[in-house]
Amino acid sequence: MNPVIAMLIGVVVMMVLVICTRMHAFPSLIISAILIAVLSGNYLLVGTGNEGGNLLSVAISTVTGGFGGTMTSIGIVIGFGCIMGIFLEKSGAAKRMAITILKLVGVKRADVVLGLTGFVVSIPVFCDSGFVILSSLAKEFSRLTKKSMVGLGGILGMGLYITHFMVPPTPGPLAVVSTFQNEGINIDLGMFIIAGLLFSIPLFVFSVFLFRWFGNKYPQFVVPYEIDRSKYTEAQLKVLDKIDAKIKAGKELENEDFTELLSTEKLPSAGLSFTILLLPVFLILANTLVSQTAFKATIVGEIITFLGNPVIALFISLCLGAFLLAKDLDNKTVVGMMNDALRDAGPIVMITAGGGALGAVVKATALPA
Repeated sequence: MNPVIAMLIGVVVMMVLVICTRMHAFPSLIISAILIAVLSGNYLLVGTGNEGGNLLSVAISTVTGGFGGTMTSIGIVIGFGCIMGIFLEKSGAAKRMAITILKLVGVKRADVVLGLTGFVVSIPVFCDSGFVILSSLAKEFSRLTKKSMVGLGGILGMGLYITHFMVPPTPGPLAVVSTFQNEGINIDLGMFIIAGLLFSIPLFVFSVFLFRWFGNKYPQFVVPYEIDRSKYTEAQLKVLDKIDAKIKAGKELENEDFTELLSTEKLPSAGLSFTILLLPVFLILANTLVSQTAFKATIVGEIITFLGNPVIALFISLCLGAFLLAKDLDNKTVVGMMNDALRDAGPIVMITAGGGALGAVVKATALPA
């Protein structure tokens, strides 16, 4: 069968399995990959150099080879990234970064504050976790500034998703880099990060104007001002009452009002928060810069190359998170947090590697076609 028709059938089967049955996305991807391989017949055998071989055996080996190749490239990195992310989430480092950006940007641009925080946080933290962390902040901004949640939530979501899809070490772009590298195309991870950021910035700017327009179009979607006081600490309620009195007096809210509200929680320092977040990115970029010069052959260059390896760079941040961000927690709690992170990492790793298996089949059948 023509590989294109085989692929269409495989994709339809995968979608039916995911949407209409109880089958998880990971086994659905593997079933789809095997089905495409078998339906492609001789195209697969020729593409893998196994003319006259056993079709079923070659189909299975192609799928497992693609799965293993992708897992080799991204498995450890995704696991470390998830652990680093949970430290940023549970320690309050994400909120501390929001406070810092708020001071720089100003409360009148609360939507940009949320978007920029999401833009930065989503590089090492998966976007769904980032949204959980920052959505409460978006609701608080909406309630106190009377800005539409359509605009605030939209800009926050775009900030999170743009870098999640465009900038490694998140799984999608990381898998793209590893796929090219496995095929012998030398795509440098640091250059990919730079290119991803260059594409992401104009997309983010566009999203700010787009969702401000949507926010103005749907101004009625504002979080009600009344609050459930049982959900706040005494310190937070004092600050909220102070802000409430200021609003009733007709005064404009200032940066300090929100800073004071967020500061009622015990949060890590801004320096430590941003260091743990951005250190892997800087190390990977340093590796990229060194690799382009003769400095690479020196001892210092070799050290930078070692530290700039994504596995090592993320491991350093993971250690900083475990021993500095979580320094007030006992060992059992910290290990429990890591277990939770790895539980979240499992489906991500398996689905991404399953995509690699499907990609290997498509590549093998496409060559002779």
